[in-house]
Order: sequence, then structure tokens, then C-alpha cells
Amino acid sequence: MTIRQILHFPDPRLRKHAAIIGEVTDDIRQLADDMLETMYAAPGIGLAANQINVQKRIVVIDTSEDKSEPLIFINPEIMSEQGEREHEEGCLSVPEAYEMVTRADTVRVKALNRNGEPFELNADDLLATCIQHEIDHLNGKLFVDHLSNLKRQRIKKRLEKQLKQKN
Repeated sequence: MTIRQILHFPDPRLRKHAAIIGEVTDDIRQLADDMLETMYAAPGIGLAANQINVQKRIVVIDTSEDKSEPLIFINPEIMSEQGEREHEEGCLSVPEAYEMVTRADTVRVKALNRNGEPFELNADDLLATCIQHEIDHLNGKLFVDHLSNLKRQRIKKRLEKQLKQKN
């Protein structure tokens, strides 16, 4: 397994739409393993492939306390949403930024697992938020897009300043 580099906002590659995966191969399973390792090392609770500059529709999530419940969603699609809740979100591609975002409280998602088998899952609370957040990534959308333009610009300027200081 390999830890991959995570792209940071405002990198334009984060705005690309990920392509549907036609067949789950060993390469896709290796990608999922690399994504899990990258997510855990970051540390985070979710990662979409386009955050590591791979434009494929695959997401990994683990919201467990002890990082023992990894979930892999290939070609995930939200089938239904219910309710609404506000939750503080952060993002590995938007380091050190945390803001309140309103999303559906419960979702039903369908996807393929690491073996290419279809499954459906009902999720609520943090897992539902995470699924929606990561699917947004696959569609070229970041959690900062749910914020006011002023908040988004402040975050962008802070991250650009940090990048300049590193270089």
C-alpha cells in the first residue's frame, strides 16, 4: 500500500468530475487500499479518489473510533435523502478549516463493494454526512461550496498564504 499526496483547495483538479468505474479490477482494489492508508495517515474519516488526483468514482470512509470499519464505495449514488441536520465539517483537502454545513440527516446509497458486488446502505448522522461530503468530491464540489462566498474566500486566501510560506 502507498500513501498518496492529497490535493488542497483551491487546486483546480479538485473541481473535476470523476469517471464511472466500468469494472472492479485488482488495480481498483489497490487504489482503494492506498486510499484507506492515505486517509488513516492524514488522519481523516473519508477520502474521494479525486482528492488524490485519480478521476475515478471511488470513496473510502471509516467513521469508527478505532478505525476498524473501513467502507469502500465504488460508483456511489444517493438513492434517497430524508431530514436535515447541521454538522461541523472539515476536509483533508481544506486543512484546518471547519465550518457548519447543512445536509440530509439520513441517506440511502447504492454502490459496488471492493469485489464489484452491488450493495445498498442506509446511513444517518456522521456517516450520512460523510457519504454526502465524499460524493460531492466526486462531482467536483467541496464543502466550502456550501458556505458563503465571504467564508470561502477567507479560507482560500489563508490556504494560499500557507502554500506561499512553504515554498
